[in-house]
Amino acid sequence: MRSRLAHPEVGLGRSIFARSFVLGALFLLVCVCVPLRINAQHKQTAALPRPRRLDDGITWKRDPATGELTAVLSGPGHEANAAENASTSHSISVVTQVVPITCSVVGADGVAIQNLQQKDFRVFDDGADQPIVYFDASSQPASVAILLDASPSVLRESDEMKNAARALVDALGSSDQTAVVDFSAHTYLQIPFSVDWGAIRKAVGRVDAKQLLGDTGGTNIYQAIFIATKELFAGRTGRKAIVLLTDGQDSGLGLTLDPATSRPRPGLPTNQLTFEDVLRELSTQDVQVFAVSTESRPKIMTADFLATHAGQTLLTESARDGAIPAYTLYLAEMVRRSGGQLYFLREAETLADTFHQIAVKIRAEYTVGFSPTTAGTARTPRAGWHQLRVEVIGHPNATVTARASYYVPSKSEVQ
Repeated sequence: MRSRLAHPEVGLGRSIFARSFVLGALFLLVCVCVPLRINAQHKQTAALPRPRRLDDGITWKRDPATGELTAVLSGPGHEANAAENASTSHSISVVTQVVPITCSVVGADGVAIQNLQQKDFRVFDDGADQPIVYFDASSQPASVAILLDASPSVLRESDEMKNAARALVDALGSSDQTAVVDFSAHTYLQIPFSVDWGAIRKAVGRVDAKQLLGDTGGTNIYQAIFIATKELFAGRTGRKAIVLLTDGQDSGLGLTLDPATSRPRPGLPTNQLTFEDVLRELSTQDVQVFAVSTESRPKIMTADFLATHAGQTLLTESARDGAIPAYTLYLAEMVRRSGGQLYFLREAETLADTFHQIAVKIRAEYTVGFSPTTAGTARTPRAGWHQLRVEVIGHPNATVTARASYYVPSKSEVQ
């Protein structure tokens, strides 16, 4: 039997050839796939724009007739950002007057229900069933702004915070746009909405809480949310979200367990931001807030407790009896009203895992939209708050998370 046993050098030659072929194929695969991977996540840019203070030159003005607060953002930087939003927004061309509602649908097992269609949803505006005129199952890119608390109170979580933000960026879709903002007393834009994966990661790495130790004047969480919502999301459509990492301890609005502190109060300047103003701006722009609190979860604030209160405000007189700190209570109310979710840092193995979960949730969301009509004739909806409810047909045990209301500014169209 004259074979490779009789001539071992033949088998050795073939083995070497086969190994060389495999290594060559692997090298070719790396040469092809690595550039594709880099291209998919976008090459790092050589330089970032300088951080810009978003609240620089801001002027507040409240309309005495409607009670609505207007923030006038003046200056070349604000004008440039407004132009950028107008040029890159994803238009909904189905209707010219539409109320968009971004929502997630989760089964009893806690897993997102996918592949739903327009016919599976029902939308109610102040209790009235509305025909759905727009539907998107996460096909449009999302706009996600990462807001990082860089005040001294969260200094110890600074490194983990940045790692988590990178995990969020990595988990988002390649076409999703991300902006990075950090804040303490003032609000700083590290990078406007971008799909440049490398630049976004650089912007996250540039956030340094130690640099803001001299940024005195308290921690203005809700001012940062208001300004970022107005400055970054105006003119954009599609799924829009703020991912906020903070301890919730705002020092700008004077919030207490008294619900009256969420609104303009007698004896205080009229032209002053309030919690209700923040909710109004989030609703007008249809921006969800996913908040990650660095504090511990109050014992009473279980998942069942939050689900029970999904359709009603948490800011009640009885809140005093729940042993919920005011700063956590207002975070929960903002999340409830915007259709987002509240997470607690100490419940997760790592903050990066939590941020990854948020990214997965955003990518699995639906957007439904309706146009207010009366007897088939378009009308201008009344100004003020409208109650919303979204239901899913054929999934009795499903949980739908969506914003609880929307706001129609006075003398303006639905946004």
